[in-house]
Amino acid sequence: MTPETRLTNLESHVAEQARMLEELSDVIARQQREIDRLTARLEASADRIGALEAQAPPPASEKPPHW
Repeated sequence: MTPETRLTNLESHVAEQARMLEELSDVIARQQREIDRLTARLEASADRIGALEAQAPPPASEKPPHW
């Protein structure tokens, strides 16, 4: 293998790694946006559940008389 061929192969390898890093970075950014979106939905759902629980009548502490 000539030095020129070796250098060309190394440059090709580095270029491929750079492309893969770019793709991985894009995937990570997309996943983080999805995590942020799902976290916001989960927090909104928890807020709604809390509001519904606050409106619900308190549970009966005594058994009904027919028990």
